[in-house]
Amino acid sequence: MATERLVVVGGDAAGMSAASQARRLKGPAELEITAFERGHFTSYSACGIPYWIGGQVPGRDDLIARTPEEHRARDIDLRMRTEVVELDLPGGRVRTRDLDSGTEAWTGYDKLVLATGARPVRPRLPGIGAHGVHGVQTLDDGQRLMDTLQRTEGTEGRRAVVVGAGYIGVEMAEALVARGYEVTVLHRGPQPMATLDPDMGALVHAAMNRMGILTVSGAEVTKILTDDRGAVRAVTTAAGDEYPADVVVLGIGVEPRTALAREAGLPLGESGGILTDLSMRVRGHENIWSGGDCVEVLDLVAGCMRHIPLGTHANKHGQVIGSGVGGGYATFPGVVGTAVSKVCDLEIARTGLRERDALAAGLRFVTATISSTTTAGYYPTAADMTVKMLAELRTGRLLGVQIVGGAGSAKRVDIAAVALTAGMTVDQVVSLDLGYAPPFSPVWDPVLVAARKAVSAVRAAG
Repeated sequence: MATERLVVVGGDAAGMSAASQARRLKGPAELEITAFERGHFTSYSACGIPYWIGGQVPGRDDLIARTPEEHRARDIDLRMRTEVVELDLPGGRVRTRDLDSGTEAWTGYDKLVLATGARPVRPRLPGIGAHGVHGVQTLDDGQRLMDTLQRTEGTEGRRAVVVGAGYIGVEMAEALVARGYEVTVLHRGPQPMATLDPDMGALVHAAMNRMGILTVSGAEVTKILTDDRGAVRAVTTAAGDEYPADVVVLGIGVEPRTALAREAGLPLGESGGILTDLSMRVRGHENIWSGGDCVEVLDLVAGCMRHIPLGTHANKHGQVIGSGVGGGYATFPGVVGTAVSKVCDLEIARTGLRERDALAAGLRFVTATISSTTTAGYYPTAADMTVKMLAELRTGRLLGVQIVGGAGSAKRVDIAAVALTAGMTVDQVVSLDLGYAPPFSPVWDPVLVAARKAVSAVRAAG
């Protein structure tokens, strides 16, 4: 008999990374591992779903890093289509339901990992449950959307409405354009990509419209209209406008899936995400860990807890959790909020704080925005790019960077991510010894040009 029992709730990035790392440290004679996943797939790249939908990735299974059979071959008892519906913390057990048969059972544990992920925000609107309305968070969601798209494959004049213009919204807009749809993006904010400041979002808005994507700002969706078969036919807004649609994709964002944790009395943050310590152990609970899109993490720049759902974080959380469960030691110190995306040929990146984030954190700052090119201006592949930088008054500490531009723009944000993590000033960023050759950068890299302008702004502000 195994000396300890580990139960993992959730079979994607954080959960299965934790199970795999724990198995590396402890064999089946020491640790019995049981994992429950409510969907049909495990260990997949949710971030790759828009590229599968758009045809850049040939097939769904290309997104799967490890199958249930591969996990089971490593002595992890992975049970698919099984949802955990109750946590009995005093009794050290979870109640599960087989989603195909309806059978329920209790499973005991000595150690518990909650990796329940996030779910797409679904506004309470008339018609939101109509056929053809899709959220896209899991591979199951992606498959349902693909099934809908394939039913009308080859039909002329197909129209899609994307509700929301965050990362998922703009990526799905691109995917639907690639599939031949006429695409409209409706969102409530002043500009798309609320993860950017509005002045940078305006660049995204203009580029999307140039690409043939109708992007409507300040549009509050009020209703989804259906035909006599119960399928979506149009989306209406508070302004009285009506946008015909054969398919609707919700790109409003996600929220942590933490109903189980809430019902069990586990600590939650302002966003509803589970609160953990640096070892990803749930606060106040010695034998419970949590990671992935269901937790809040420390923002190293603002110094507060935030919900930042990204696969990069989830995999790191899993490694930390698995180390702790397996008797080792690791911590997850926090994040600076780095993310990149693209819509057609436009690359979008950000790290650190936006202006409203800095204001909310009580910081005073200056901004610097510059226009440059991705390579030497005379090089044939040169593309325009804009860099915006925030720096703290007096200290000159780098607070955030946003980049919008052509091919070769987005990954430059990694320079800023390292600088933010190291707590560098914009003076120090200017002095960075970055690589240069005409095919890769101007003599002065655009990030350094922005830093130099930020230095001047800090000095002028006293």
